[in-house]
Amino acid sequence: MKLATAVMATIALVAAGLSSATRAAPPEQCDAPQSLIDGDTDLSRVMDTFKASHRLSITVIGSGSSGLTGPEGAHAAYPARLEAVLKQDMPGVDIKVTAHVQSKETTAAMVAGLDKILADDKPTLVIWQAGTVDALDGVEPEDFRNTLSDGVAKIQAAGADVILMNMQYSPRTESMLDVSVYADVMRAIAEQHGALLFDRLAIMHYWNDAGTFNLYTATKKYDMARRVHDCIGWALASQIVAAAHLDATRMQTTQ
Repeated sequence: MKLATAVMATIALVAAGLSSATRAAPPEQCDAPQSLIDGDTDLSRVMDTFKASHRLSITVIGSGSSGLTGPEGAHAAYPARLEAVLKQDMPGVDIKVTAHVQSKETTAAMVAGLDKILADDKPTLVIWQAGTVDALDGVEPEDFRNTLSDGVAKIQAAGADVILMNMQYSPRTESMLDVSVYADVMRAIAEQHGALLFDRLAIMHYWNDAGTFNLYTATKKYDMARRVHDCIGWALASQIVAAAHLDATRMQTTQ
């Protein structure tokens, strides 16, 4: 119980409340090695749908670390920042990002609600953030694997591409909670199903080591939480545009 409390308190560092929305940060402030963002899998459904209709519908499913509390938190969390960056990069394109964020929700609970979310949103792409709560709750890695695999298969059967997002990096809790097994499972499931992995764990580890963010600081650094989410939005947008070849596709549809 003490461990879970300590870890959740640290997670609040990045999921802290905010008082106002912010402008997107310049890309250079969110620099990360391209090797941590690129993947070997194309987002073919996104590419085909975008080419046919010039639209992009994205659903984000996640636990507490995918949101920010406070009256304007939803506008500063990475789902909203992702939408803002994509709209900035592709003006005139119909882009919508819908977030379904539920604190302390396990992967199994997320899968239970997938049918309704997919029916309501009809997304072209689902970004699924998972693993954190499962690690905290001590869910067996094999159970996590099976549940995650079932969920990815369900999303793909509904006609959407999938990006799996793993857990945050926290130097304050890495010695108390080993998330590497769950991160490995997510990478394996992405490869098995031809999905993309957004390696948030490695990207945030890089930002901490590079001095971009001091992720060991006290949990009241709300401004840092905002900036981390902003940079995750930028990195996600970069991955989506590259994997769906949206730059090239947009040029073809506007000629």
